[in-house]
Amino acid sequence: MQQTDPDAVLRDFGRLVRERACLPADRRAPGPLRTGVDLGTANIVLSVVDGAGRPVAGASFPSTVVRDGIVVDYVGAVSVVRRLKAELEERLGCDLVQGATAIPPGILPGNAKAIANVVEAAGFEVADVSDEPTAAARVLGLRDGAVVDVGGGTTGISILKDGQVVFTDDEATGGTHMTLVLAGALGIPIAEAEARKTDPAAADEVFAIVQPVVEKMAGIVTRCLAGHQVETIHVVGGACSFDRFVPLFAKRTGRVVVRPAEPLLVTPLGIALYGNAGALAGRAS
Repeated sequence: MQQTDPDAVLRDFGRLVRERACLPADRRAPGPLRTGVDLGTANIVLSVVDGAGRPVAGASFPSTVVRDGIVVDYVGAVSVVRRLKAELEERLGCDLVQGATAIPPGILPGNAKAIANVVEAAGFEVADVSDEPTAAARVLGLRDGAVVDVGGGTTGISILKDGQVVFTDDEATGGTHMTLVLAGALGIPIAEAEARKTDPAAADEVFAIVQPVVEKMAGIVTRCLAGHQVETIHVVGGACSFDRFVPLFAKRTGRVVVRPAEPLLVTPLGIALYGNAGALAGRAS
């Protein structure tokens, strides 16, 4: 990858997704295009990279076909992935053959197989299945440190040492739990609570209500880090997007906490980087 700044890479990818654009063919590195399929609790995201691991295109669709790493609507999941695949193929002017996906750490083998089956049924050759925080670490170029993926349904953590994953865990606390707390506190429907949670104008009000959920997440991470020499935590996922999330997490864990650009898109992009873990220069943390 020509760019070695993860934030610059992520901003490029975010622009491609929002503008429904793609990197022109004459600017792509040689080699087959690789696709990452992120079956999230709140969104399904497809990411495409070139032979150098550089973002080429991406597409996202809000969906509830997967909950906490479990496919609850197989037909719906296949339909969404197939539709996004066709959209990207039309945009790129070529077929997308190989695809990878990721699962929360600690998921049961049967659930992991179901997620891979969705990707295959949508028309991909399944090339890789990794855990979500480890996929995020590929984008961040981490060799040492911790990655915490605060997703819609779960909080996953991976600890890396010398480029190897030495610990993974996952707990059922995430953005969905924030929404449930918000709906209960305000006495509003779940859909309305979800919309308010993602409204920047309501961020301060919302965070004051969901702060106990964030504190629980921090407690989970602190427990997982016990016995490991980790100074810096890298947080990714849509649920960590609040401005007050990072300082609170740092206070509760006693570590430096870093949130990259486009935190919602880190894991989806990392999934596509299978076989190319060194795409970004490794950074000690």
